[in-house]
Amino acid sequence: MKTQKTDTITPSLKSYVEEQIIPRYRDFDRAHNLDHVRTVIDRSLMLAACYDVEPDMVYTIAAYHDTGLVNGRENHHLDAGRILEADTMLRQWFSQEQIHTMCEAVEDHRASAKHAPRSIYGRIVAEADRVIDPETIIRRTVQYGLAHYPTLDREGHYARCMEHLQQKYAEGGYLQLWIEESENARRLEELRQIIREPQRIRRIFDEAFDRENIENIG
Repeated sequence: MKTQKTDTITPSLKSYVEEQIIPRYRDFDRAHNLDHVRTVIDRSLMLAACYDVEPDMVYTIAAYHDTGLVNGRENHHLDAGRILEADTMLRQWFSQEQIHTMCEAVEDHRASAKHAPRSIYGRIVAEADRVIDPETIIRRTVQYGLAHYPTLDREGHYARCMEHLQQKYAEGGYLQLWIEESENARRLEELRQIIREPQRIRRIFDEAFDRENIENIG
């Protein structure tokens, strides 16, 4: 798959986003940190290369998609849309119609959304946000649990991790995929196979849990 690099992004837009938007992710939990936003940006631009879309818009949507976490997780997708739409600096590079499209795309990225993304831009960032790598997903689930449920013991975190995996990723889970060119469908089946193997998933969880606790102590 052809990759759309960030060096194709309008330089002044890239400078603004890199200096004013992406650093906000330093204040979020470890599952939504700088590495996460950069991964979503890279994956979004890679998927965008398959479609007739504006790279600047794709880049901006991906950069803003989780900024609403500043107000908490529950409505972060809606809050992120409001943050993007209220950012008057973006009017230097985009029309009001483009900003509205980007706002909708940010709002539509959440995996638990009840409706399909309203545009190809929403489909791209939603798909890019679904980083379906078993060890990464389990590690991020552990990271989120440690940050938001610090009173849980190991078994409590394991139970929470399994509940999350069953609700989101197992057969019948709420996760939906939107882009045919993505490898997420194959990776999702790999993850489902792991979920069906208790000993294997427990090993991956324990390794992630131990590593995160060591890093937190360090």
